[in-house]
Amino acid sequence: MFRSLVRTLRLGTAAAVAVATLVLPVADATAAHADTAICTQFGSMAVSGGQYIVQNNEWGDTIPQCLDVTNDGFTVTSGDHNVGTSGAPAAYPSIYAGCHYGNCSTGNGLPQQVSSFTNPQSSVNFSTTAGSWDSSYDIWFDTQADPAGQNDGEELMIWANHSGPPTPFGTKVGTVTIEGAVWDVWYGRQGTSPAWNTVSYVREQGTNAVTVNIKDFTNDSITRGYLDPAWYMTSVQFGFEPWQGGPGLAVNSFSYTPDGTAGTGGGSGGSSGTTIVGQGSGRCLDDQNSGTTAGTPVQLYDCYGGSGTWPDQQWTQANGTLVNGNSGLCLDVANGATTDGTQVRQWTCNGTGAQQWQVNANGTITNPQSGKCLDAVGQGTANGTLLQIWDCYAGGGTQSNQVWTLG
Repeated sequence: MFRSLVRTLRLGTAAAVAVATLVLPVADATAAHADTAICTQFGSMAVSGGQYIVQNNEWGDTIPQCLDVTNDGFTVTSGDHNVGTSGAPAAYPSIYAGCHYGNCSTGNGLPQQVSSFTNPQSSVNFSTTAGSWDSSYDIWFDTQADPAGQNDGEELMIWANHSGPPTPFGTKVGTVTIEGAVWDVWYGRQGTSPAWNTVSYVREQGTNAVTVNIKDFTNDSITRGYLDPAWYMTSVQFGFEPWQGGPGLAVNSFSYTPDGTAGTGGGSGGSSGTTIVGQGSGRCLDDQNSGTTAGTPVQLYDCYGGSGTWPDQQWTQANGTLVNGNSGLCLDVANGATTDGTQVRQWTCNGTGAQQWQVNANGTITNPQSGKCLDAVGQGTANGTLLQIWDCYAGGGTQSNQVWTLG
């Protein structure tokens, strides 16, 4: 989580607590209305009908910090921190599903024992600004299903992006490729009575939109001996750890589901073909001119209305790829590029990050290698509109030319 384990905190009276970023109890969540503010140091608020909770959690600094809360996210509006970057961060403003010190959201299936995982999945789209910070998932595990306080199993952090010199708590122990991206792995043991494992995965190429198939990360952590399958996942949190700065950091959208729709989890193999329909156009992702050669474009076209199915518009999910039913080729980002406007085409399946796709809970489809969304060029809706990758919409919610329905 951070390099320095112990930080002295003051909460009302002079009580010093040596804890990590998310180990402070918070007040009971109150229901959020649109653009409601949280300015109390440890204030929290239920959103999305109680499905998630937003928390201010300014545990490492005392300057005023405020959040502007939306239905599935928040924006840091004040709290320009300036704490040393070699120690602990100033805060962890965040949104979560599950329970944190007895403050629980509803309808999310948590806690859940690791051994019973199917495909728990979370998607987030966020905005960043200047300063020193990380933008990260903080996923907590406990030896018991319903702990009253600090978790005693594992803290699994997933740094989607970061800025400045701060690094995770502990020591770098390796690298791993998960879901088409390369991650540095850090490990440290922290806390006393209880103590817990802190495992951090730091994305080498930062992104501001990501879908996490949690089982892919827990499987790696189990293999390394840091996580026990008998333990329980108690909360899935995403937010920011600012050391310097803060205002302008924002979660535009967040979702969690205990059994996600992405086809990238656990190397589970293929599935039957399905159509991919654009929300903005109502048209299907289509193999242009029934092509079968590498480089054939992908386009929007009227969905087949006859009996049976049309193979040009059938796509099979297999280990994170999308394979066309007519060509047998994979949906591919041309030349493995990561810049806005890069063509999405078909190419011989080759196992590279250019062919990895994540179907997110908010309807977007992202390429983890680039961190960008599958996008209809020019927000087009006509037959023949081509496809590209583009920055995922960051204006809050989604944009219709980047939202897709499978089936």
